[in-house]
Amino acid sequence: MNLLEGKKGIVFGVANQRSIAWAVAEAAVDAGATVMVGAQNERMMESAQKLIDGKSGFSLVQCDLNDDAQIDAVRAEIEKSHGTIDFAVHSVAYALREDLAGRFVDTSREGFKVALETSAFTFVAMAKGLESVLADDASLITMTYLGSLRVLPGYNVMGVAKAALEACTRYMAYDLGDRGIRVNAVSPGPINTVAARGVKGFTQILDVVSERAPLKRPAEQSEVATTSVWLLSDLSKGVSGQTIYVDSGYSVMGL
Repeated sequence: MNLLEGKKGIVFGVANQRSIAWAVAEAAVDAGATVMVGAQNERMMESAQKLIDGKSGFSLVQCDLNDDAQIDAVRAEIEKSHGTIDFAVHSVAYALREDLAGRFVDTSREGFKVALETSAFTFVAMAKGLESVLADDASLITMTYLGSLRVLPGYNVMGVAKAALEACTRYMAYDLGDRGIRVNAVSPGPINTVAARGVKGFTQILDVVSERAPLKRPAEQSEVATTSVWLLSDLSKGVSGQTIYVDSGYSVMGL
């Protein structure tokens, strides 16, 4: 069943084959969509180009969501090539490495600004910048993590940024809902990406999830991707402002 047949969209944050963004982009094309892949810089563009070479349904654009001029350029490209799009996926996050170790209270002022702007505000900037090319009933999703609600030592300022991201999701759902545009967040469990390995003790986190989650294993990248496809599809038209957990049930556990 091609849930996204005839739909067009863009996925930001593709860095390499292990990126959640890439898994979502690939699953969307498999479900019938045409997908623009957004990569942050030239190095990531090279990696993304290798991923899409020889595959139909993909195109590639460079965009750093911290730069409004680049968002404007992407909007112009969408207007030229597609007219409007039916979905946009935000899978972008960053914090200074030194702020992902030690105590959260020692987070630098600059580090706090960097984490909040890149990991939360870029979702707002994406929605605002692309608003004019979003079709009515479009779907926007972002990627968050349980560290927004619970203390995960080593996640530190990123947890605060993800909490802000989830709040942005709710407010944007209200702002854009009069056009039928849905805004949701997906909260995967720990997945072995390049970004995740920057979190101190990541392998121990995987072990804890395998021991305590109801499904007794970490969630898989493909499961995050298929849930995302559902949120991008018409099957989820009544869902907005929500955080959907794809974490083998770990988030429901008290201990």
